This record gives sequence, structure tokens and C-alpha cells, in this order.
Amino acid sequence: MREPDFWWRPPGIASALLTPVAAVYGAIAARRLRQSGHRARVPVLCVGNPTIGGSGKTPTAIAFAKIALAANARPVFLTRGYGGRLQGPVCVNAAHRAVEVGDEPLLLARVAPTVVSGDRVAGAKLAETLGANVIIMDDGFQNPSLMKDFAVLVVDGRRAVGNGRMIPAGPLRAPLSLQLDYADALLTVGEATAASNIVAEATDRALSILHARIEPDSGALATVMNRKILAFAGIADPEKFFATLAATGVAMAATVRFADHHRYTASDAERLLARAEREGLHLLTTEKDLARLQGEEDTAELAARATALPVTLVFDKEDEVRRLILKLLRTKPRT
Repeated sequence: MREPDFWWRPPGIASALLTPVAAVYGAIAARRLRQSGHRARVPVLCVGNPTIGGSGKTPTAIAFAKIALAANARPVFLTRGYGGRLQGPVCVNAAHRAVEVGDEPLLLARVAPTVVSGDRVAGAKLAETLGANVIIMDDGFQNPSLMKDFAVLVVDGRRAVGNGRMIPAGPLRAPLSLQLDYADALLTVGEATAASNIVAEATDRALSILHARIEPDSGALATVMNRKILAFAGIADPEKFFATLAATGVAMAATVRFADHHRYTASDAERLLARAEREGLHLLTTEKDLARLQGEEDTAELAARATALPVTLVFDKEDEVRRLILKLLRTKPRT
């Protein structure tokens, strides 16, 4: 779905009209968040965000897993597999396509074993049989079915929580104050220009305050730096991708936006390829988008012609994050 633009602007008429519906949604979400869930046999680290839309959850989950792997831990990712048709639980393998398991699990599986499951409890049990000694959830903070031993809320520093209203009046998945009550840490990604109030509220609750930035792969950048680029993206916040490119000096001649988790069609591929050919442009996209293009006959040529720009989440104080992860690995799951 494409998020309404008014979600990310100060409250106006549209959000005001939807506020009664949002109040009902918020009450249901709050009641659900307070429910208790199943306790896994290993610690569960949850990476969530308080809003609908991209904040950097998947790069954060990957960064946590790499720290755990460096400590000789055995992390297994657990995710719903948004956009995929398989309900699971299933362990992602090289034969899976995005249409089956979603795009994010394909990226996660490059780093550590990854379980896709609509039922988080069943997914956790499969992760345990795979030898996990820590489960890293990519999303699922608002899902109470599985207890979290350490929960991190990830906020995009530029967009924060938008207009601060709940769905459908705004992007919040549940009342912000309540979500902070159930979090152990707040991570802001990028310049926290819009997130200062959230950081202050999290600080008052004695949450761990973390900060990180997204860094594009220097090798991939070098291959496109002297080319004229047609950048396209179907993610929650395409502007973040385009801004990252602009900040590195990439010459973007054109940009094309699609809805989050957009499933590319033959027509989409034809239009992008034709424009690139006509204007002499090189096609550049995100890893998530390329994952959705690959393995599909209708988009095979676009997948072959496009370059993905890998990104890495880098913590400002990695030693502090490492201590949190190591402490979690040594701690028995809470009851």
C-alpha cells in the first residue's frame, strides 16, 4: 500500500476526520499489546517500529545478528514474510522467491537461518529446532503471541512518528506512550531531526537510547558513480533511498516511486527498461526491490539490467550495542 502523505505532515482536516476511527483502532491495539504470550526456550530479541512504514528494521536486525555471530552465537531470524504467500512456518532457502516468502526474508537469509511464519509461536519453535540460541524478530513488536526478552523500537530520525496519530489518521500502530512502556531500547536511524521528543520520552522511561546511520556499499557506489542514473524503488520511504543517493553524489537523472512491497509487472519492467534505453540511463534500485524482481519471468530482464545498492546499518556506539546483545545471550528468557 502507498501511505497517505498527510500521515507525515502536521495534523490537518484528513487526520481530524479519521480520529474517531483511529481511537477505536488504538484501543484495540492497546488491549492486544497488553496480552501475555508464549515463552520461547531461548531469548527473543524483537526489532520493531512504532509506525507503519520503513524505519530501518531489517538492516537493524541484520546488524544485531552479525554482532551475535561474531560472539559465536547461533541467531535465527523470525519474520512474518510480508508480501509472500507462504504462511509457514518454513525455513527460507535459496530456491524461495519473494512471491513466496517476501523480499526481506531473502535478505535476512543471506546472514543467518530465517524462519517465515504467520504464527510467531510456531515460528519460534521451528527456530529452536534449527539450533537457535537467540531468536531475532524482524517486526512483530505489536504482536503479543511471543514474549520478547529485549525489544527495540526503531524510528527514522527524519520522519519520526509523522503526525503522531494512530491508523488510519496517522502512521502509529498503537499509542506511542504505551509502546514505549513495552520497549527496552529506542534506536533512531539517521539525523534525529524530528525524533527529539520521542528520544526525550524514552529517556524519561530509562530506555537505552541508541543511534545509527545507513551507509551505502562503497563498491556498489563506485560502479555507478560516473553514470547517469534512473533510480527506482518500491519501499515504504523511497525518498530515503533517493536522499541517500543524492548525499553520495550519484547523478540521478530520474526517479520512479512505487508503493511499498510493490510486485513488479511486465508492464512496469517494460516502461523502466524503455526509458533507460531511450535516455541512456543506468537502472539503480534497492536490494529489496531487486529481490522481488529476481526469479520472475516477467521481470527477468529488468533484474539482469538493474544494479542494487546494498546498505549497512552502522551504530554510533557499537560497543554499547554489543554489550546489550551479549547480556541478552547470557540472560534466561523472562517469565
